[in-house]
Amino acid sequence: MSSSSAIFSVTTVKPRTPTTKCILPSSHSCSPFIGRQSLRSLKLRSSNNNNIRTIYKHRRSNNVVMEWQDLTVKMEIDVPTSVAYNCYLDRESIPRWMPFISSVKILEDKPELSRWTLKYTAFGRDLEFSWLARNMQPTPNQKIHWRSLEGLPNRGAVRFFPKGSSSCLVELTVSYEVPQLLAPVASALQPFTANLLERGLKRFANFARTTYQTDTV
Repeated sequence: MSSSSAIFSVTTVKPRTPTTKCILPSSHSCSPFIGRQSLRSLKLRSSNNNNIRTIYKHRRSNNVVMEWQDLTVKMEIDVPTSVAYNCYLDRESIPRWMPFISSVKILEDKPELSRWTLKYTAFGRDLEFSWLARNMQPTPNQKIHWRSLEGLPNRGAVRFFPKGSSSCLVELTVSYEVPQLLAPVASALQPFTANLLERGLKRFANFARTTYQTDTV
């Protein structure tokens, strides 16, 4: 796979059909992104491919059921795993290559925390959301993952797989709660966001190769 190619997948919720079986988990644990709000978790098992998809929905105090969407984007880039890892670990540089992230500010007294701002024009609106995120303990040169503590609920992980001494596969997975403002266009939001993430990884590949790798040599 060349550095210009990418793969993305989305998890979609389809109407129930005779080939779909709903399995209720035996127990539920409250997501840290939901706090005291109630959570429903349904596992949908398709009789055709046996894939299990977990769809989280929770009910806010105003009785509105919110939807979570999951996206995964993969891309092979022409830099060593260590360079890609260190580049992505540089959170404050992310706005330089991710199209919809306008700012990331690491808290000086708690460097594992950072404040994020998203700004983008889409669906006829000027969108702006913010959140406080915690970076969880990373696995050097393998995995970086995070979760939001306040603001727009989201979580995600980026994984790095070596493809030789000078290239690697980057896999970005993001899960987010669909903002109530965008609930009417939720079905269109998922592929739209997947496209943005794909564009972001293409820019990340170029940034890591031409800027970050040069700076760290």
